[in-house]
Amino acid sequence: QVQLVESGGGLVQTGGSLRLSCAASGRTFSRYAMGWFRQAPGKEREFVAGISWSGGSWYYADSVKGRFTISRDNAKNTVYLQMNSLKPEDTAVYYCAASSSNYYYIGQEFRYWGQGTQVTVSS
Repeated sequence: QVQLVESGGGLVQTGGSLRLSCAASGRTFSRYAMGWFRQAPGKEREFVAGISWSGGSWYYADSVKGRFTISRDNAKNTVYLQMNSLKPEDTAVYYCAASSSNYYYIGQEFRYWGQGTQVTVSS
């Protein structure tokens, strides 16, 4: 099992940038696909981005494609979400998640979750 702790959320103006980090415990981090999800008040959870074990394959939701970048550092047991050109509609709690399969593009495969970090984009 893997434990996940997110950081890096906060308040930013429209057009600004933030980088979220997710630190994972355990010695087998490189055998987990990693992902980022978000949930805004009153809305369903959205699968935002996923990355394969090696970091060589990615998935992005259409809503963030071209603006967000997911990456991972297996030596540091950390996955990142670089968010650029932020919009008010990006406001949500962002969750890091892990999957023991390598189906990094299938949201339902993610079974392990962090506690979430709030991102607020002001207009």
